Amino acid sequence: MACAVTKGRSLPCKNSVGGLKAIYILDYSSTVADLTDTSGTITLPTDGSAEFFKFEIKGNSSLETSVTSSRENGTTFYETTLNVTFTYLDVATQEEIKLLNAGRAHYVVEDYNGNYFLIGKEHGAEITGGTIVTGAAMGDLSGFTLVASAQETAPPFFATAPDVSATTPIDPDA
Repeated sequence: MACAVTKGRSLPCKNSVGGLKAIYILDYSSTVADLTDTSGTITLPTDGSAEFFKFEIKGNSSLETSVTSSRENGTTFYETTLNVTFTYLDVATQEEIKLLNAGRAHYVVEDYNGNYFLIGKEHGAEITGGTIVTGAAMGDLSGFTLVASAQETAPPFFATAPDVSATTPIDPDA
């Protein structure tokens, strides 16, 4: 049987942490959709053919993948949901969010363990929700939240770090 389990797994050390450090966004491209994984990792292009934009985040952002499998239909797919919070309201970020809301993209998520995950490799991911919020009290969020979703036949791939050397980030303080 081709789908038989091939290995077990031992209990790892307790040296992992949760949380996301940054997201990298690339407009949907067949360049990324056509990449193949090598030993479980996607090597992202570094030749300038993929222009990733880095968004730094801290706290209150998460990545979750749900497995949906149907014995009756013989199907399995993965739905990945990325929840992101950008603190501080500014015009430049709002304009980029408007562009994201209208299209689809590939997302690479960097976690605090040094892992990179490619979301929406085949079909891209789309913004399915979010908020622009000023908060009510001094300690409340004044910023943006986004929810991006992707449905794929595989879970997010481990990936190499995206090349952002050709892009300039938004400076909300400017």
